[in-house]
Amino acid sequence: MNHPTPPTIVVMQGDQTGQELLDETLRLLDPAVTATPLQFETYDLSLGNRRATDNQVVLEAAAAMRRTGFGLKAATITPETPGDVGSPNAILRKEVDGKVIVRTGRRIPGVLPVGGVYAPITVVRMAVDDAYGAEERREIGPDGDEWAYRVEKISRSTCHAVAEYAFYRAQRSGSKVFGGPKYTVSPVYEGMLKEEMDAAAKRYPTVRYEPQLIDATYALLLTKAGEPLVIPTLNRDGDCMSDLVLQMFGSIAGAESLLLSFDADFHVRTIMAEAPHGTAPSLQGKNIANPMAMFLAAAALLKQIESTESDLAARAIRESLMEAVLDGFRTPDLGGHATTTAFTDEIISRTQRKLDIWQSMER
Repeated sequence: MNHPTPPTIVVMQGDQTGQELLDETLRLLDPAVTATPLQFETYDLSLGNRRATDNQVVLEAAAAMRRTGFGLKAATITPETPGDVGSPNAILRKEVDGKVIVRTGRRIPGVLPVGGVYAPITVVRMAVDDAYGAEERREIGPDGDEWAYRVEKISRSTCHAVAEYAFYRAQRSGSKVFGGPKYTVSPVYEGMLKEEMDAAAKRYPTVRYEPQLIDATYALLLTKAGEPLVIPTLNRDGDCMSDLVLQMFGSIAGAESLLLSFDADFHVRTIMAEAPHGTAPSLQGKNIANPMAMFLAAAALLKQIESTESDLAARAIRESLMEAVLDGFRTPDLGGHATTTAFTDEIISRTQRKLDIWQSMER
């Protein structure tokens, strides 16, 4: 990406602790910290404002992301009441033509993983369709029993995007593409993703490929602890799989969630980064929440900008996070005593120090 003017990040404010962690992340993204020229365009996606605008603010944020290419979103509340404003993420995914959601579980120094897993595991999931947004109905059958029906759909283009990005990601990271849908039971529906996976395997002959049914994928994960993996999935499978994978590493704090859309040449057109966790209302106002996932989301955005300054800033943030945790500087969820603010201050200090050192070595 070429940026004759400073890139603009669309900042989407959220709810409860989600907003508090976004505020800390913006402190870290200050150009005075990252040495990366950035502009910010802010939209209030809090539940109250979504209701007040009847979701118009969500549409405006999506339009801004289509224009700038970059979005950073705080966790938001999705009301469960029918007829309410619903999920802002569902609207954003549709409006920016998001095809895949990417979440990577990775080991956090000093945090005990489950089952000995230590190599990164990335879940590449459909961002739209499948069980989400399916048509549902109930009716009473001739036998007097109540029946429930659901009509789901997936597209060839979305299956292609999931498979293509999974193999691309595996090639770049030296990982194996592992897993897949239950195509034996559903050869027409789920088989479409398997067909695209097989086709992508031919386009990426150097990438190791081990297709598995989704149930076997779950079962075999504990035996693949030493291998970096990329797992392509349907939408609902990926939702469940990513929750499992992130917890396998002992905490979801070490992962970010990325929504990606692509242009005709399969280059990333829009990236929206956020933390995979929710709004954590029980932590609001206590200054103890862990901002790591939001910081990793910010680093992912910087990496996607593809400039020398942003690449170095992304690396500095990631290294600073892991080194701080390794040195015992942790928030309470990881067994430490640092406040959210103090942890942010520490990462800012470490990031600036790294960038200063690297800059002096280049001279």
